[in-house]
Amino acid sequence: MKNNIIKAIAAGMLLLATGCSDYLETTSPSVVDKDFVFSDVESARAALYYGYQTLQNNRSVHSVGYFWCPIWGSDIEDAQDTYSEGSAGCQEKTFYPGGTENYNINSGEGTEVFGMLYQTIAVCNSLINAFEEKSDFEQIMSGEPNDMSDIYGQAVALRATCYWELFKWYGDVPHALKTGEKAEGLTSRFAIADYHIQKLREVEPHMFRVGESSHRADVMNRTYVQGLIGRLCLYNAGYTTRRTDLGADFYVDGDGKQITFEDWSVEKNKAIYGRRSDWRNIYQIAKEYLQAAVNNHGSIELHLTDPRTNDANGREYGNPFQYCFQQMHCGITDGLADESVYEIPMEYNNGSDRPAYIGRPSRGGNGDAPCVGCGQDRVQAWFYYGAFNPKDLRRDASITVTGSDGQGHEDIQSFERSNWGCGAGPATNKWDWNRLPAPNTNSYGTSGINVSYMRISDIYLMLAEVQAALGEDNAAKSTLAIVHNRNYVGGVDTNFDKYINDCGSVWDAVIQERAFEFVGEGVRRFDLIRTGKLPKAAVENRKEMNRIIDEVVANGYAQFDNGNQLPAYIWTKMVDARSQYGYRLTGQCPVGKEDDPVLYPSWRGQHDDWGSLYPKVAGATETNVAIKGLFKYIAPGSAEAQALEAAGYVQKPWAVDMDKYRDSYATKLLAGYSDADYAAKNPPIYLLPFTYNTLTTSNITNGYGFRQEQ
Repeated sequence: MKNNIIKAIAAGMLLLATGCSDYLETTSPSVVDKDFVFSDVESARAALYYGYQTLQNNRSVHSVGYFWCPIWGSDIEDAQDTYSEGSAGCQEKTFYPGGTENYNINSGEGTEVFGMLYQTIAVCNSLINAFEEKSDFEQIMSGEPNDMSDIYGQAVALRATCYWELFKWYGDVPHALKTGEKAEGLTSRFAIADYHIQKLREVEPHMFRVGESSHRADVMNRTYVQGLIGRLCLYNAGYTTRRTDLGADFYVDGDGKQITFEDWSVEKNKAIYGRRSDWRNIYQIAKEYLQAAVNNHGSIELHLTDPRTNDANGREYGNPFQYCFQQMHCGITDGLADESVYEIPMEYNNGSDRPAYIGRPSRGGNGDAPCVGCGQDRVQAWFYYGAFNPKDLRRDASITVTGSDGQGHEDIQSFERSNWGCGAGPATNKWDWNRLPAPNTNSYGTSGINVSYMRISDIYLMLAEVQAALGEDNAAKSTLAIVHNRNYVGGVDTNFDKYINDCGSVWDAVIQERAFEFVGEGVRRFDLIRTGKLPKAAVENRKEMNRIIDEVVANGYAQFDNGNQLPAYIWTKMVDARSQYGYRLTGQCPVGKEDDPVLYPSWRGQHDDWGSLYPKVAGATETNVAIKGLFKYIAPGSAEAQALEAAGYVQKPWAVDMDKYRDSYATKLLAGYSDADYAAKNPPIYLLPFTYNTLTTSNITNGYGFRQEQ
């Protein structure tokens, strides 16, 4: 998606000519000639844009994660691949079931992403240090925001973002802050977080909000900084597994004072799981800045209603949540999602891993309609069928049971454990080739769909979480209600109080709400870790999925408290949706049409006009899948089943296939944290090891039982 950031990259690269390929083996280079770069605002901005470009290029951080483990390693999301302890990425996603000592420390995408984050940090350090050396720096950073103070603030925010990614994935890491300073030695993650929280607090008053000074959400802005302070605080004060082999005085805060902890676990693998004893003080900081963001977030908008009207073909919308993700597909309109606080822009038809890896699946190849969408991220059946209220507008906008076959047809996703866009059950629906105006069919990495790195709903829910944790339940409930209720027809969930009671507390309801809001986005894994919920969730997840499979085998379906049934078999047939409805790509199912087998579930089908983009499929007519029995058991051989078959429906295996892959769907979920680990209160090991090359060049060691040598 073309935008002003991309156009400025060339200028920025000219200013940043020094290479950064050895950013850990050598000093982080001085890459800015401050007299030239800061001679005017545009030169400074161009240098900053190069830093943004390095983050954009670091796709494993913002797009799929290290071997997709943030998607796979939670109790609501799942992998497409069949479980195997030796498969790529499996040990990360299941918390090292074979033991950390057996893990190859030179495998995985993390071998390059770690260094790439320090490349961005090196750029930011040079910018920040050059700013601070200017004779008029104090004048720039006084009073109201100005262009130069805002650019400085963006550099501080970009650096803090990288360090958040680093300590989230690795724990304690090198903390380089000066131009030319070698990134070596380990620093307490809590000291790192404290430092950057304070630095962000210093620059926050001197930055523009989105809508001020022509700012858009494709740069880090004042609201993002306020949200980032909250995000850093939640991780800084949350549960984490820390090392015990670094000495009793290693873990200090930003002032160098030793930290005490409230520990949940015993010690194992020279590690322990707990949180800072002063977490309430850190939450107070988070509350201040998150509340400020909610009070005034510029032109960023949490849509409470869908601004779209029904289109000329009669397709209905009426889903403000889905509208946010549709805006990321805007392509040729060069827009950003109104709800994005910070959105990483992608050039339309040139780049982006969504939906290539994360998004609605397609089993087509490159050059097909649509081309391949691996569908590496799947959603666990209990969450789709049993957790979501069927009236929650987010369910179908987030999760789908169909994909594409690559030849212009909708494709049911069976529970067969398969590769490349088919099988493995429900998938993420937030990003879809079919929803691009004119998608590029040449290659799977060319969608140009943007990445919303922080949405305003996240700020609301972080605020609600902090309020509840501090005992302010009434305030938390009011904040939670804003996000929750907008996802129901009419803007009100009449059972909101029951929802909270069923969760157990307002705080628990907020954490559950985050699962509904961010499913498929790689958030849940870390929410479980930092809230202390991971150990119990691992045990309960396996138990629930085994319960579901057992019931399907015994009864032909599994029953859920919300009234849904997960059946062993469903009935499907292909239909000509264009002739019947006037469109192929469906919107929100109209109220009262929930029995329509094409319109329900919502948000599926196919691009309305694949034929004009890909002439090979121009003659396709029966493009959409009609589904019967998806949420209500139909007994095979019954009169109802026979009537469906007489009408052209075909019986298809559905949940019955889960039993063949019980290890993948149930028994080995989060396998590295067993029932015995939970009973013994062992710490979960979820962090990534440093590679051997990093160990030999950066004066650091691995912890948590990982190897020190290849």
